[in-house]
Amino acid sequence: MSIIEKLFTRMATISPSKNSKQLFTVCIEGNIGSGKTTFLNHFKTNKNMLVLQEPVELWRDVQGVNLLDKMYKDPARYGFIFQSYVQLTMLQLHTQKTHLPFKVMERSVYSARCFIENMKRTKTLEQVELSVLEEWYDWCLNSADIQTDLIVYLRTSPEVVYERMRARARKEEDCVSLEYLKQIHQVHEDWLYNRTLHCLPAPVMVLDADKSLNEMLVESEKCRHKIFENREKLLTESKDNCKRRLCCH
Repeated sequence: MSIIEKLFTRMATISPSKNSKQLFTVCIEGNIGSGKTTFLNHFKTNKNMLVLQEPVELWRDVQGVNLLDKMYKDPARYGFIFQSYVQLTMLQLHTQKTHLPFKVMERSVYSARCFIENMKRTKTLEQVELSVLEEWYDWCLNSADIQTDLIVYLRTSPEVVYERMRARARKEEDCVSLEYLKQIHQVHEDWLYNRTLHCLPAPVMVLDADKSLNEMLVESEKCRHKIFENREKLLTESKDNCKRRLCCH
């Protein structure tokens, strides 16, 4: 039996009344245009979970400045400040309190590091900037309550997400190239599929997200059913065990 199967089995046998203070957190990860938001929206019908979307609107309006747009147009100038703010806003989502037994997030503090890794590989930022971002990231992991129990990786090909991105036509993404999407794809592959980059904070479920919208709706329903439906249950382990990691930070 795999780790994920054991996890689901444990969820299905736990009474929420005995573990009301426990929380099961799922992070939906993937490339730009992989369908995270659409996938996440399908979970909103479940009243037993808090669904948190990526705080894009915050990034678009930092005291009137569209920081997301500036980062895309001039990553060497704005990459550091943008990633600093991303890690702050994602940390706020991770630590947001809820009385519900489940929390589902679009991306995470962990995936923020994927974009930092890409800037490192492409030499977009200076080493001192990378060092500060990595220290900030390490502090988040070591000092904040960042619970993650399952990662759902929406695995896509760069060509597919490029077409989706062009179709949705977000103004900030006008200058995003296929080459950039290939870079982000490779970092996610190394992290969540090949598992050669960074430690995994939780078991990973990989889904083929190159499928059509209708097919992905079916996939999201299967995923939701497998994890949540009729399983208003919580992990029985102590708070320390809920913070478990598959490897050391």
